[in-house]
Amino acid sequence: MKFFVDTADLNEIQEASEMGVLDGVTTNPSLMKIAAERAGQSLNFHEHIARICDMVPGDVSAEVTAVDFDGIMEQGRALAAIRDNVVVKVPLILDGIKAINALAQEGIRSNCTLCFSPTQALLAAKAGATYISPFLGRVDDISTDGMNLLQEIIQIYENYGYTTEVLAASIRHPMHVTQSALMGAHVATMPLGVIKKLLKHPLTDIGLAKFLGDWDAFKQNQAG
Repeated sequence: MKFFVDTADLNEIQEASEMGVLDGVTTNPSLMKIAAERAGQSLNFHEHIARICDMVPGDVSAEVTAVDFDGIMEQGRALAAIRDNVVVKVPLILDGIKAINALAQEGIRSNCTLCFSPTQALLAAKAGATYISPFLGRVDDISTDGMNLLQEIIQIYENYGYTTEVLAASIRHPMHVTQSALMGAHVATMPLGVIKKLLKHPLTDIGLAKFLGDWDAFKQNQAG
């Protein structure tokens, strides 16, 4: 499974990269807004995406803000021209599906975002999306099972041999990651805080505290 960090904050991307587990980055307009606020300054969108692309070895999703076909195509081409590892993030709407198909014919890769149903995912794959991003946490928020959605998409893609990669998004906690990995999702994108939570286990903390305590006792005995 590939790990993407869901952020536009350069410091967070750097920290995830230093852990040696980072395969790519996903951004969106909301994350760009947060990154600008943290930086305390306005950010040039294309320049910022270029900086992110230079920091990571894998794909970087950069989202269009247009909702009409011509606008999506114009923005998508401009984003794809920034760096070779840019993937154009397109919303799962009618003109978005049309644009995904047209972009694919031009050799431009896409991440179809805001997916909340298996039928939406099926359309995205048929249109030629590189990635499909089902939003697990947001489905859970409306008292529906996000993991069931993920499983259905994976099964449908396997049934028909679609090459679109399943990118589990809106991941809120480690169990989302575990279940996504068990189901065979190709990618999990998550905030840096969730990546750090994957490290945590109370028995690890207890065991480390015991080892260090015993080592201190051993050193004191040797000194005596």
